[in-house]
Parts: sequence; structure tokens; C-alpha cells
Amino acid sequence: MTRVEVAIVGAGFAGIGVASALRRAGRDDFVVLERAASVGGTWRDNTYPGIACDVPSHLYGFAAHPNPAWSGTYAKGAEIHAYLEHVVDAEGLRDRVLLRTPMRGAAWDAEREVWRLATAPAGPSPQSPGRQAAASGEIVADVLVLACGRLTEPAIPRIAGLEHFPGPLFHSARWDHSADLAGARVGVVGTGASAVQIVPELARAAAHVTLFQRTPAWIVPRGGDAYSDADRARFAATPQALETLRAELYAEGEARFASRSGDSAAAAEAEAVARAHLERQVADPALRAALTPDYAFGCKRVLLSDDFYPAVASDAVSLVTSALAAVDGSTLVASDGTRHDVDALVLATGFASTRQPYAELVSGEGGATLAGHWSDGMTAFASTVVAGFPNLFVLNGPNASLGHSSSVLMIEEQAAYVTRVLDGRGGRVLRVDPEAERTYTDEIARAAASTRWMTGGCRNWYVDERSGRLALLWPGTVDAFRERLARADGSEFLPEPVIEGIPA
Repeated sequence: MTRVEVAIVGAGFAGIGVASALRRAGRDDFVVLERAASVGGTWRDNTYPGIACDVPSHLYGFAAHPNPAWSGTYAKGAEIHAYLEHVVDAEGLRDRVLLRTPMRGAAWDAEREVWRLATAPAGPSPQSPGRQAAASGEIVADVLVLACGRLTEPAIPRIAGLEHFPGPLFHSARWDHSADLAGARVGVVGTGASAVQIVPELARAAAHVTLFQRTPAWIVPRGGDAYSDADRARFAATPQALETLRAELYAEGEARFASRSGDSAAAAEAEAVARAHLERQVADPALRAALTPDYAFGCKRVLLSDDFYPAVASDAVSLVTSALAAVDGSTLVASDGTRHDVDALVLATGFASTRQPYAELVSGEGGATLAGHWSDGMTAFASTVVAGFPNLFVLNGPNASLGHSSSVLMIEEQAAYVTRVLDGRGGRVLRVDPEAERTYTDEIARAAASTRWMTGGCRNWYVDERSGRLALLWPGTVDAFRERLARADGSEFLPEPVIEGIPA
């Protein structure tokens, strides 16, 4: 058995962020459980051709760890993975990370007032020698932090015959690099954020790409430049230049909230940019119409690309404007009845976002699971703490994502809240007042009600289909989130029960 004050599950941005915050706050009694063989989260798992961030690189990092070496305005996936590895070393976290150690279950022990985590057996890792899970596979912690990410489990559509497809078949987040797609006929299902990066790359190498589009996306110019050696040298020599750039990018991100959330004038201006981008890049009016969304700008995730439209407009790609309905051997059958022969199939079909798989594994007071508590959609006070689950914190979970700026900013605010709450805990059990969680959830609903995510006429992965509530996004700016968490004064937690003869 391993005994610690804090157990953190997940070593992506959220897990590394909260571990760093704990270390800087003087708390060293923690471990980070990571199921994979290295840290990095989504930037470790996603290695598809063309993967890059669509948030400016100098905003997509921790404030305490500016990176003067980013290659350009938008960092490539491998760079971000390397950056997270660097932060782990810079913060001295390497010996706190238990690699190849998946959490199999976590249960609140009411008698001893601790969390008991069951883990799979794990041996020493070359990347963290000397750190391994206990032989019993149990970790006992006063506090549990779930930093498992929201885009970790691929969503595989239920399609008749899919399991019998004879060629290479994989999800974009589990890219099979052993599959030689050069000169192959490749089917791609989906036109979201991953697909707009993948399709242009495949169009350059494959014999042909057949793209299944259920719903088109609003796409705006990506732009951006590569940083020169001189740029990187200047950033390294003058940290103030990086701070100024980050501040400028932050302000630009906050200003984008208006167009994403439903401000009519801002949305109309942004939509005009997207329409002009489409018209410049796609000459065929019929194809242009097929690529034009019929829902409000901002309702679904707005994508950035300068090469997706040209790829789709080229002879290398055929756009099928309907869903993939069935697979008949190596023939893909669309819902419009058309049939398309391919050699390989890529599913760019997103993730299980509103129904987090880890929730089934976590049992709080009375044995209730987090999945049960979230059966009507994810909720949490301050987007971080959950009623019925003592001493539990969830990062990057309910209403903690953004549709307009860097999610790392939200992680940093949540990590600061975690450390502040733990500093004031004084050894007591933190039980969230259910009324505080309900009130916060109602606040979210009121703020979200007029946004395009709720009124824009689309189906998006931000809204839980069971309740119709906005469950993933914070319906405000980063400044507003910081201010809301700053108003959390501890009254969100129930007072300790009075035991006869012992003052509370």
C-alpha cells in the first residue's frame, strides 16, 4: 500500500498543472497516476499527420513555464508533448509520476476518511526509476484529484459491418503508423477539428480520399508564421517580450468570446470572415453550398484551417454530404445510398466528452458513483468540487472548457483553487454543500441560456444530450471564471458534524 496526502489521476496538462501548483505551494506528499508509458495526455495519444494546436502556442502553456523555443504561432503536437515532458522535469515531478499505472477504481472509505485507489500492477519505468505502484495495487490518499481529461476516450460510431472492414481501420486518436496509406484509397469519417488537419495531409499522399461529412463546420483562416531563429533567440534573451506577447494573445482570446457566445454584431462579423474564406478557397458554388453550415456561427467549435478547403476542392478528395451508414466489406455505404470503395478507413469521430469513462470508477459516500451523480449531466461547484464526493477535485471537467481561448488558462485557475482550498482545510473533510452545487449549476444555465451553444440550431459536444444543459463549456471569459472562483470563500463546504463532547 502507498499512503499519500494527494493522489492525482492523469498526467496531461491538468495533472501536471495541479501537481506543479501543489509543489510550489509547499505540498510534496502526492503522486500522479498515469496509465500510459509517458506523460502528455492528448498530446501523447494524438499523433495523426498534421496534428497541431489551434490556440497560439505562447498562450497554450503554463504561465510559470514560458517556452521561447516554439517553432511557430501554432505548435505541432510533438512539440507540445515535449513541452509537457520538460515541465515535469523543470518542476521536479518525475519521481512523483507513476507511469503505466491506470486507476481501476477509487472508493471513499467513510470510516477512515480516505480515498482508496485500486491500480493495475506496475513495474519501474525507465522514465521514473524507483517509483512504482505498491505490490498490493492500492494507493490510499486523503485527497483525490481527477485530472483525466475530457478528450481521452475515442467515440466509435455504431455502424453496421464496421467490425468486418478488411483494411486498416483506426480512430484519429489511435493512429496506426504501421498502415501505409500512400497510394491508397482512404475513407475519412468526420469533418471536425482533427479531420480538417488530417484530410489535407492524406490528400497529398493517398490515391484518393473520400470524406463523409454529416455537418459542415464554420472555418476561419488559420494564418500564423514560423518563428525564425532570431525570434526564438529574442524570446529567450528577453522574457519580458514573451510576457507581453502572452498578454496580447490573452486579450485577443478574451475578445473572441463575444463572437463565440452570441453577441450578434461580433458573431456577424466573424461569420462574414468565415464565409469570405470559403468563397475565396472554393470556386464551385455547389461544393461551397455543401460546405456552408446551416446553424449559427459559434454553435459548434469554430475551426481554423488554410488548407482544408483547397484539399476538398481538389480532385484528390470526394465530399460525401451524408453520414456513413454501413460498411459492406471494403465498400462504404452512405446514408444517401451511395457506395464508395476504399482500402483504409479513418474515424475522426470525436470523443466521449459528456460521459466521462472515469466516472464509473469513482464511488463516493454511500457507494454512489460519480457516473450516477452525473446521470443528468456533469455538475460541480466551481467546476471543480462535487457534492457527495468528499475531498475530491475534478479538473477539466464540468463547465471548465473554453470555446474561445486556451483551456490551459482554466486549468491554472482550477489548480490555484485546489491549493487554496487545501491550504485552508486544516485536516478536516471537505464535503460540498449540495445546495452550493445546485446554485452554481443554475448560474451556469442562466449564463448559457442565450449563447449560440444553446440557441444556435446545432448539435454540439458541449451540451449533454440527456439534460440539454451546457455541460462542458464555461459560458464566460477566463477573467469571469477567475473572479467566480475568487468568490468561493469556503462556504461551499458543509461544516464538520459535531460529535458529542467534541467541539466542531
